[in-house]
Amino acid sequence: MAREKSVMCMVMVLGVALIIQGTGAAEECSTVTALVAACSSFVNYGTPDPTPGAPCCVAMTTLSNIASSTEMRQAVCRCVMDLITTYNPNATAIATLPGFCGVSLGFTIDPNTDLSLNKLVSGK
Repeated sequence: MAREKSVMCMVMVLGVALIIQGTGAAEECSTVTALVAACSSFVNYGTPDPTPGAPCCVAMTTLSNIASSTEMRQAVCRCVMDLITTYNPNATAIATLPGFCGVSLGFTIDPNTDLSLNKLVSGK
């Protein structure tokens, strides 16, 4: 059963990555938004517990996998920065998600992050 879930998760990650690579900026951000939405309970209410749950961490891992190239890291970074600007009261919670889940997105989630390609090249 655990192996089956692991395989399904990998298929989902690959599917999302393929979809993002073939789409424009608006679609990229909708995918990033959907992945961060898996963390909505934590972002909005600090629950469950003081850390995000497993579905949220799977989403953060998927986001990290998507941000594997410099160009994709820049696109994901731009989308996440748009999210924290839009949801300013919850910006701190959004910024803590990768760390709580033990993943690196290759950039710091902060309104002052430099989105230029040369700053994100060595991100991972």
